[in-house]
Amino acid sequence: MINDEIEILVLYTSKNGGTKQLAEAICSGIESIEAVFSRIRTIPELKQHNHEILIQTSTEHPSVDKSDLLECSGLLIGSPTRFGNMSASMKLFLDSTLDIWISGDLINKPAGVFTSTSSLHGGQESTLITMMLPLIHHGMIIVGLPYSEPDLNTTSTGGTPYGASHVSGQGSGGKKISDEEFRLAFSLGKRVAEVAKKLQ
Repeated sequence: MINDEIEILVLYTSKNGGTKQLAEAICSGIESIEAVFSRIRTIPELKQHNHEILIQTSTEHPSVDKSDLLECSGLLIGSPTRFGNMSASMKLFLDSTLDIWISGDLINKPAGVFTSTSSLHGGQESTLITMMLPLIHHGMIIVGLPYSEPDLNTTSTGGTPYGASHVSGQGSGGKKISDEEFRLAFSLGKRVAEVAKKLQ
C-alpha cells in the first residue's frame, strides 16, 4: 500500500471457475471506490488421488501468502460448497492462521464471504455462515448484502444477504455468472471497500 491507498484481499479457491468468476466481480466492485484496490489470491486446491492428497495450484492468480493477510485493509474469502460447508482447502488455510489470531492483526478489519454451488439449494447459506465463523474469531467486522440491493428480491440464481453466491449447474465447465449474481458480487466488494475506507 502507498500513502492513503487501501488494499482489499480477495482470497478464493475454485474447482470449475464459478467462485473465481465471483472473485473477479468482487474485485470490480472494490475498485469502483476511489483509492481502494483489490489484491486477488488463490488457495491451492486439495485433490485426492489413489488415497493420496495432492495440491493443485492456480496458474492464473498467485497463491496466497500470510503477508497478504497482514497487509490488507479488508478481506473477502470464497469457496465452493462441499456438503454445505467450505472446501477442505479453505478450512486448512484458515486453520493455519492461529499466529495471526494471536497477534490480532485482523481485528476491526471488514470482511465478506462468497460461494458457488452446482444446484440452487446446494448449501450456499450454510457455507457462507460457516466461513464467517473464523473471521469473527479473528475480530473482523462482517459485511453482508442488505435488502436495499434490489437483486436480492428478484434473483432466481444466486445471491443471499449473507454474501455473494453463484449457481454453476452440473458439468465440468459450469455456467457463467448471471447478471444478478454479478451485480450482487460487485456490490459486496464495493461495500467492503467503503467500510474499509471509513475505518482507515
